[in-house]
Amino acid sequence: MFDYKTELARIPHEPGVYRYFDASGEVIYVGKAKDLRNRVSSYFVKSNQHDRKTQRLVSQIRKIEFTIVHTEFDALLLENQLIKRFQPRYNILLRDDKTYPFICVTNERFPRVVTTRRIDRKLGTFYGPYATLRPMYALLDMFRELFTIRTCNLNLAQENIDAGKYKVCLEFHIGNCKGPCENRVSEEEYMKEIEQVHHILKGNLQPAQTFFKNRMVEAASQLQFEQAQKFKERLDVLQNFQAKSTVVNPKIADADVFTIASDETNAYVNFMKVVNGTITQTQTVEVKKKLNESDNDLLCMLIVDFRSTYGSEAKEIICNIPLDCDLKAEITVPQIGDKKKLLDMSLKNVLYFRRERAERAAAEATASASKKDRVLIRLKQDLQLKTLPHRIECFDNSNIQGTNPVSAMVCFLEGKPAPKEYRHFSIKTVVGPNDFATMHEVVTRRYTRVLEEQTGMPDLIVIDGGKGQLSAACDALKGLNLYGKVPIIGIAKRLEEIYFPEDSLPLYIDKKSESLKLIQRIRDEAHRFAITYHRDKRSRNSLISELENVEGIGKKTAAKLLKYFKSVKKIREVPVEDVAVVVGNDKALKIKQYFEAIQQ
Repeated sequence: MFDYKTELARIPHEPGVYRYFDASGEVIYVGKAKDLRNRVSSYFVKSNQHDRKTQRLVSQIRKIEFTIVHTEFDALLLENQLIKRFQPRYNILLRDDKTYPFICVTNERFPRVVTTRRIDRKLGTFYGPYATLRPMYALLDMFRELFTIRTCNLNLAQENIDAGKYKVCLEFHIGNCKGPCENRVSEEEYMKEIEQVHHILKGNLQPAQTFFKNRMVEAASQLQFEQAQKFKERLDVLQNFQAKSTVVNPKIADADVFTIASDETNAYVNFMKVVNGTITQTQTVEVKKKLNESDNDLLCMLIVDFRSTYGSEAKEIICNIPLDCDLKAEITVPQIGDKKKLLDMSLKNVLYFRRERAERAAAEATASASKKDRVLIRLKQDLQLKTLPHRIECFDNSNIQGTNPVSAMVCFLEGKPAPKEYRHFSIKTVVGPNDFATMHEVVTRRYTRVLEEQTGMPDLIVIDGGKGQLSAACDALKGLNLYGKVPIIGIAKRLEEIYFPEDSLPLYIDKKSESLKLIQRIRDEAHRFAITYHRDKRSRNSLISELENVEGIGKKTAAKLLKYFKSVKKIREVPVEDVAVVVGNDKALKIKQYFEAIQQ
């Protein structure tokens, strides 16, 4: 048993992060606390007041580890890192940044602007992530219109350029690149455009607008009107892009907006990143609760995750609920004004997202149910049944040259197998290979018992076979006064034709039809079930036959021995005293003498 009192005695009253381990040494939960001892002890004291999930967590704890940190904010950061690292089963799952693409401005001599899902800070400066691809590609398209940045991945070290290793490509000739590979543009001039790319990606469009406006005026003053017109067109592109951006209020400089809405099982969080009064990033996520976490705990955890992922250092966080955690920023819950309008916009997004998810889940559940019903409805139409075939029973015979004849019945409920309803039949009244008589016997036995036990008749009976087997089954139903009360069909294997009673012409259902596929699946399952039973019985009978070679041993005694010892090999190996327990000393001695004789 886990001695939690000893563990609690060594935990200090300090802020930090705690980790729970199970018996296998796996981390099952990571949590943060302003006071480690008070927080951890709350799991073990009055544990009967916890919900079922928390009680299950506590019952699995076998070891506790903790890390002391300076502040609550440090605890939040460490908790976030450990959850991503260990993915404990009782913690909410935080998405990895690698799921989404980033824009990277490389730190090469002549930098490139590329997209990537692999983050390596040594390669350059990363912006993002972009939860939706459209804004990212809109930026890249704008950069292609505004700037002449290279797209090749050549190593443009000065010595390579001086050696003349490279030649300008088509991008240079169509005006999309200034040809740094042939030293046709200085690094200083090239970096001026890269600097504007950084400003735009940070959400600050003003420096880029000033850059193009100054270039336009300079070109015009030098009477280079065509060049001035090009700069004016680029300025228009930039201003058009800004007009399409959601402008909140320039007075709201930099802020992160978070709203949360939750139910019993899930929480939904929307994030908006506001830079210079413009929304530059937005994302809504769904989080599955693991331990009935409060909105406060969930939002604190996700704020740290979002701000780390998006590289936000905004000094203000706008929320729809008050938070009691230290996030190294001013937390506001606005009631009026532009910030309240911004908060309402975020809350509208999160509520829409929650409703959309609920509708999608309902639609999927309906689609799943309707697919099942659709197949049954199609089967009802194809076979012209009066009711939906909720319960279908199928019969099949199995024998090899008339030996060990058996039959099987399988049952499908709502179009799905119901193995508990399957039945085997050992043939009792038929001698030799007679499929028709065998089918008559098993159908009679099956539905005689159903009538006696009042367990309910099927909605459809399927016979694996053609007109002969179907006719035999119909005769059995007539003998029970059930003919005409339960629909019955036969399916022949050769062309998968469907036979109806008293109808010489079969029905050919479309080979791609879902209803035919269901009938085939039921028939194949009945065949498999019958074959399996037949093989088991044949194997058992061959063992009984071998034991019958012993003088004085008949079928009943052989079956009794096999039931007790399970195999002839075991009977051969055990001492004679063990065999005598089952059949007596006399027969046991004869059995042992028989096996010793055939071994010599």
